[in-house]
Amino acid sequence: MAVNETPPFWFEPAGLKAWLMAPFSLLYSRAAALAMHARPSGGVDVPVLCIGNFVAGGGGKTPTALALAETARRRGFTPGFLSRGYGGKISGPSRVELEHHNAADVGDEPLLLARAATTVISSNRLSGAQQLVELGCDFIIMDDGFQNPRLKRDYALVVVDSRRGIGNGFAMPAGPLRVRMRDQLPLADAILVVGDEPGAQAAIRLAARAGKPVHQGRYKMLRAGQWKGKSLLAYSGIADPQKFFDSLVRAGGQLSMVRAYGDHHLFSRDDVMELLDRAKLTKAELVTTAKDYVRLLGMGEAQERLARASSVAGIELVFADEGTDERIIDETLRRFEKRQSASWHKREKGAEEAVGAAG
Repeated sequence: MAVNETPPFWFEPAGLKAWLMAPFSLLYSRAAALAMHARPSGGVDVPVLCIGNFVAGGGGKTPTALALAETARRRGFTPGFLSRGYGGKISGPSRVELEHHNAADVGDEPLLLARAATTVISSNRLSGAQQLVELGCDFIIMDDGFQNPRLKRDYALVVVDSRRGIGNGFAMPAGPLRVRMRDQLPLADAILVVGDEPGAQAAIRLAARAGKPVHQGRYKMLRAGQWKGKSLLAYSGIADPQKFFDSLVRAGGQLSMVRAYGDHHLFSRDDVMELLDRAKLTKAELVTTAKDYVRLLGMGEAQERLARASSVAGIELVFADEGTDERIIDETLRRFEKRQSASWHKREKGAEEAVGAAG
């Protein structure tokens, strides 16, 4: 089953279908904007860096979160990831344990994150952040949650895919935007455009007008040379499977067949048997993404068999300008210190008022 499939027309020029849905989008976006701009209900005494998207359907949050966690770790911090656990049945707060949880429990992205650092899933972001602090984390990275105001955050970096951008510019259900750009952009501290395709130009122009910094990044395929000249059966259920397929071709792979599924797709036994049979018939090597791979683990005997038969094409995010990651961490720390100072002064003022009232 596909947990989330974004309609293709969302990422095409706005047509009749989008315009017919526009009134519903306006109503939805207004309500979502009110929720997004609500006052946070609390915070934690460690820096909080939020990695988000303007649109539904993903766009590079998880690789960005992993890259910045590594930078924080090099700086001497013990980073922890906070995720809603989209697609999982556990609402949390709960620490992700690779030996006990699968994608049906916690979603696929938390499984990837938990391989790199302590990860907590929680529909209540404040409770999840508090648990991370209790677990010894002193720098929290939120994978998603940009539209959720419950937890006080210090810096919000919004990732935009250069291929799909902000789609047709409409909010759901007429387009992919979670909230209208005019309501989202003021809450972003910077934008990271991943890739060098022209689809993000609209987002870049809007960010420039709003005075928001725009950073550039790209995905680097790990050990890309291993695919050169090989016959491959590539399969994936991510936001944009075609980008994955194209990357294999650029690495020299020969795609005998591809299978694209909806984002966060949970592979059924029939899916597994088809892929295994097709690979055997075409004498092709099965290859998938790390996100798809972890979604197979712990899901049943057939899925485990497919996982063992598949190679993983790993990627990492690389910032175009050296030091961008350091500057993002620095700015997060600066704003955290400012938040702490404001909180201290507020407590001091409250204490003085209490003493005055008692006297």
